[in-house]
Amino acid sequence: MWSLWGADLSPFALKVEALLRFAGVPFRWLPAPGSALESHRFNRRRARLIAGRLPLTWPEKSPLDEFPLVPFLFGPSGENLYDSTAIGIWLDRSGPHPAGEWARLLPDEEPALRFAARLVDEALDEVGLYLVHHNRWVVSARDNDAGPRLARQMRPLLGPAARVLARRFPTRQVRRLPYLFSVAPADSHAFADLPARLQPPTREGFPATHGLLEQAFRRLLGAVEPVLSARPFLFGERFTLADASVYGQLAMNRTDPSAWAWIGREAPATGAWIERLAEGDFSGHRAEGPLVLDEMLAPLMGWLSDTFVPLMRQNADAWQRHRAAGETIFNEKAFDAGRALYDGTLLGQPFRSVAKTFQVRVWRDLAGDWQALAEDDRARLEALVPTARQLETPLEVAP
Repeated sequence: MWSLWGADLSPFALKVEALLRFAGVPFRWLPAPGSALESHRFNRRRARLIAGRLPLTWPEKSPLDEFPLVPFLFGPSGENLYDSTAIGIWLDRSGPHPAGEWARLLPDEEPALRFAARLVDEALDEVGLYLVHHNRWVVSARDNDAGPRLARQMRPLLGPAARVLARRFPTRQVRRLPYLFSVAPADSHAFADLPARLQPPTREGFPATHGLLEQAFRRLLGAVEPVLSARPFLFGERFTLADASVYGQLAMNRTDPSAWAWIGREAPATGAWIERLAEGDFSGHRAEGPLVLDEMLAPLMGWLSDTFVPLMRQNADAWQRHRAAGETIFNEKAFDAGRALYDGTLLGQPFRSVAKTFQVRVWRDLAGDWQALAEDDRARLEALVPTARQLETPLEVAP
């Protein structure tokens, strides 16, 4: 039995859950519904892994990466994995496939299609997280129950102290909204009825981004809805890593009533698809089924071109500038200290963010994959993702 360390509040843990179900790998969630003893045992294992006292099976961690809070995947033979995309790649290459004939999560037969699936996966992990986190703590600010749910799931590890988590977790996540790109208008009174600790925050010197995020989310729903209305998965009759990523992010809002109602109104077929995968139903998948990179995907590829690619490019440029100026702190620690900040534009609207090293690593990896493509594959992709040529700009990432 494999152990998935995380909570179903995390889109990345939901993504790994879908990958494991698809692969037919027997697993159980931890800390819930485990016992206190095994929850503490696996938490110590996780702590030792983060501290470098246990070997990491996969991925190869670079100085640009950060260990997340969740998810981690622990195997019965001592396997230790983290990062949802890396876990998907490991399942493709080395993982157990007891379900039988294995259909690659990242198809090998067509390089352009494989790259497109990689783009969707990374875009949903990076930009998609901003959208669904905003949905939970802003769109569903009045009706999500994330704090009590997390407390219930962490009770085997925390015991009675889980009651404290029920209050502290929402406060923490609302406070983190600006770090995750969601900044309220300075003159907004839309949430004045909520306790101060749950009111979506403004941040001095930061442009408001609620409208930007909601525009991006509406465009995302409009891009995937016609595809999932017409075929079982994004690229045809096979489940891919891209499907797992879209599912993980959007399924996070499945338990956030106002956000889920928005998905149901604007993308009912997508909502039904999420419900199906949440039940472990991969019907429509055929191991030898055809995959396509067609015009039906043009709106989704256009969304990537207008959101993910420019955001990653601006982040990488900012990281290079700050590092050249001697900055050594990035990511959330820098954001909280007001360091390594940069101003950018997305969908024609201004934003301010912090340079994030893990997004630099994503950009570097995608740039390497792009440069390895044949010129005709690049041309085919560029027709769908016009900003993809930005991946040709050199990026120096040596420490």
